[in-house]
Amino acid sequence: MEQTLMLGVEGVRKTILHGGSSEMPRFITGTKHTGLYPMVAKSLRRIAEGKDPVDWHIHTCGMANMFAYHSLGYEDLDQLQKEPQPLYFVLELVKVEQPSEYDRESWALSDEERLKVVPLLHGQGNKLFKQGHYPQAANKYKEGIICIKNIQTKEKAWDPPWLKLEKMAHTLTLNYCQCLLRVEEYYEVIEHTTDIINQHPGVMKAYYLRAKAHMEVWNESEAQADFQKVLDLDPGMRKVVRREMQVLSMRMEEKREEEKLKYRGMF
Repeated sequence: MEQTLMLGVEGVRKTILHGGSSEMPRFITGTKHTGLYPMVAKSLRRIAEGKDPVDWHIHTCGMANMFAYHSLGYEDLDQLQKEPQPLYFVLELVKVEQPSEYDRESWALSDEERLKVVPLLHGQGNKLFKQGHYPQAANKYKEGIICIKNIQTKEKAWDPPWLKLEKMAHTLTLNYCQCLLRVEEYYEVIEHTTDIINQHPGVMKAYYLRAKAHMEVWNESEAQADFQKVLDLDPGMRKVVRREMQVLSMRMEEKREEEKLKYRGMF
């Protein structure tokens, strides 16, 4: 037996089948309602490929990204973006689970549930980091940051609840940056730590991690300045900073010698 429901929106029709003995349920949408679908489909495909669904437009919205690069990375989605077509969505019920039987994505959680899950994600990230699983640890920290930022958008900036969430986000972000250092994503470390420093210039660990990243990309003066700031904020770090500065000096000297040999060979 088949029942068709008009959803109150022109061009969108939902077909419900009973008993599971006939065709699978379908959603039919007209072209006027499918303009954003290619970007949604790109994120879904990235999930299926085991990739982050949002990293591809982390610094801009999906539409702006598409205009900037003129492609979504999939020829069929690019074509659908240029020439929208009616879409037929076929839904197959594979399994029914109770809410307690699966882990929900962070976007599906309530604010209260997000607050409860953040310490769990933090702990999981720490455990993975100690085991040397840096990409996996980074994902846990990043998921925790997303949970916090979702809650924070509902608070007034710089009010006590907002600041409390901000401190939690900074802790996770700095842990995330430690993972990025281990996987050699040095410029991303510089970007995230600079964001923290610009808003909260007293966070010593942000200067330390940024100094380490600057050292890896041969930014000698920037690394020296950040290490000095670490000392200004925490004199107890003197021994650590002295060791790092010695390593920086030695590496820069090696680099200068390599460059001398390279240019000498050119002439």
